[in-house]
Amino acid sequence: MLIGVDVGTGSARAGVFDATGRLLGVGKHPVTIWQEPGDIVEQSSDQIWQAVCRAVRDAIGTAGIDPGDVTGIGFDATCSLVLVDDGGRGVPVGPSGDQTRNVIVWMDHRAQSEAEEINAGGHRVLDYVGGRISPEMETPKLLWLLRHMPDSFHRAAHFFDLSDYLSWRATGRLARSSCTVTCKWTYLAHEQSWDAGYFRSIGLGVLADEGFDRIGTEVVSPGTALGCLTQAAAGDLGLTAKVTVAASLIDAHAGGVGTLGVSLPGDADPTRRLAYIFGTSACSMASTREATPVSGVWGPYFDAMLPGLWLNEGGQSAAGAALDHLVHLHRDAAKIEAEAIAAGHSLITYVAAHAETLGANLSDTIRAAGQMVVVPEFLGNRSPFAEPEARAVMSGLGLDRGIDSLAALYLAGLSGIGYGLRQLLDRLEGQGITIQTIVASGGAAQSDLVCQMIADSTGRAVALPRAEEPVLLGAAMLAAVASGSQRTLVQAMATMSGPARLFTPAQGDLATLHAERYACFEGLQAVARRSLAWRNLLTKA
Repeated sequence: MLIGVDVGTGSARAGVFDATGRLLGVGKHPVTIWQEPGDIVEQSSDQIWQAVCRAVRDAIGTAGIDPGDVTGIGFDATCSLVLVDDGGRGVPVGPSGDQTRNVIVWMDHRAQSEAEEINAGGHRVLDYVGGRISPEMETPKLLWLLRHMPDSFHRAAHFFDLSDYLSWRATGRLARSSCTVTCKWTYLAHEQSWDAGYFRSIGLGVLADEGFDRIGTEVVSPGTALGCLTQAAAGDLGLTAKVTVAASLIDAHAGGVGTLGVSLPGDADPTRRLAYIFGTSACSMASTREATPVSGVWGPYFDAMLPGLWLNEGGQSAAGAALDHLVHLHRDAAKIEAEAIAAGHSLITYVAAHAETLGANLSDTIRAAGQMVVVPEFLGNRSPFAEPEARAVMSGLGLDRGIDSLAALYLAGLSGIGYGLRQLLDRLEGQGITIQTIVASGGAAQSDLVCQMIADSTGRAVALPRAEEPVLLGAAMLAAVASGSQRTLVQAMATMSGPARLFTPAQGDLATLHAERYACFEGLQAVARRSLAWRNLLTKA
């Protein structure tokens, strides 16, 4: 038996799988998020570990298995920054001074000015993050800590990406995954080195002077066996100390591993498939055999997801979260939400279900959006423009009320998510990266309407794996390789992924309608971009 653990933004989940990839049991436990002015978003690594342990114990109980039958465990998590001292205790990362709040969450944008400063430097490492570093990445956050909380910066014995923290907590081993440090920390995996000159030039020379001890000197490929659980970790998790722990993945990348191997008609080449993880945020990952820089798209990263391949990573910081925010902006949202709760639903699921009834078929529902076009960039544009300061735009709004109007707004937002993905696919295509199939996963993708709308708005087929928990499955695949039940990660993907359902894009008038709406989407986006040129005037006296 194998266990996959996924720590998302709001919860920790665990799944028990057999060696064929069959899911036997799932556990879930929430984690707390603290948000404060200044784009501050924090969590507690101790609370996250406790949530992981509860989830694992619940998954084992649900599966009804003997814990002694578990041979491997794999972790994935959000790309959040964790600080611990030399005793493993939390180090405060924000104005609260609370040492239990020792995690800067991935979506925290406090280091926006540090990111802009770094981007102005023209550093070589920027060639491997799409030309621009994001405030969601770790070196801007480290620079912010050094400037604003120097005591915490110097007190920290270790700086971890969250998934590496989990493997360290489980084994005591300080090895980092090539996925985390390459995608979020500017490690150059293709050279197997950190760029000391970069750290010195941006003001983090102390890390280079220390030989990078606090951010990682041992970097291994995802799925590498890191050793067995410590006695303490085994006790916490309800497992035996014979369980092998795998080197981890970022959560979206685990979704890629857990989905790209699905069996579909036609070409099974992973470089022709885009892994699309649609949850609170959206992550889009394309693999290539050669390094292929794409402006505004993170990467190319070597050995960051699939072994021996390069990765280009796009997406949006707010996707499912953007849709949820959008529907709550409607004048009748409170009234309709009360109806939804009375029926046992959230507002967005209630509205989405109603939206499905507004057309002769799922593709036809786009007509109900009418003139409404939404650019849902409430938390900026991650790709392909790399503009974290961008904001949402809406056009075609009227005085309509009621659930039909709210469902139309939802459809406009959902198609806007698709048009943003279409922009990314166009940018990839321009660099010779041709995607035939979008393989979707994540909580927001578990809907026929969503998958069909993504297919229609991008003009590409969308595959939805039948596996119930593909992100957990990806983490379990790491465990399979580490424990020896699968020889390689590619073999694990071929053996454990299973089938998928395919959604093909609409043709004829509906395809033309989406093309026109896409043109309007890009026009609105261009107008909104003009405001970025004069936004600094808003802050001047």
